[in-house]
Amino acid sequence: MLGDPPDYEPPAERSIAGLAGSGDPRATLLDAMLADGGRGLIYFPLLGYADGDFEMLRTVLEHPLSMLSLSDGGAHCGLICDASSPTYMLTYWARDRQRGPQLALEHAVRLQTRGTAEAYGLNDRGLVQAGCKADLNLIDFDALHLHAPVMVRDLPAGGRRLVQHADGYVATLVAGETTWERGEATGAMPGRLLRGPQAA
Repeated sequence: MLGDPPDYEPPAERSIAGLAGSGDPRATLLDAMLADGGRGLIYFPLLGYADGDFEMLRTVLEHPLSMLSLSDGGAHCGLICDASSPTYMLTYWARDRQRGPQLALEHAVRLQTRGTAEAYGLNDRGLVQAGCKADLNLIDFDALHLHAPVMVRDLPAGGRRLVQHADGYVATLVAGETTWERGEATGAMPGRLLRGPQAA
């Protein structure tokens, strides 16, 4: 069961089979799905969990040639919630992980800022220095919290998608303009279409 707050690195005894014990795991699964008025979510890690923990994934994340990236583009928005990945990197990997070593906060930030910018040729981003874009997130790290995902049906024809809200983002600035403040859009939209690499 995913739980709230979500447990993305559960031990074997927290699996459906583990919770069922000598009982029928199908009954345990059905009970879990019927929780919260039928909105209970089941967590099924697709990759990197063969050993029942994230130690292999931590090794990959710490490798100097690793980069973070997503390519789903919303195609599976009723099954996964990629938009929560940046917050998850900061909350779980840099602060809350208990079943093994955490990532250094500076490393988790670099993976999502300068590391990604360099990989895509956006050399004017990912650094706080003169000549670079003033794209910044002001975060209350202690208050940063990722809620459990919820299913909403707000796509055309009632299509479903998972939404995962977060607390702790004080402000988001794009090109020096505040676009979000304490979870609310300001209406400012200074972003623009980019074509090709950007010089620093």
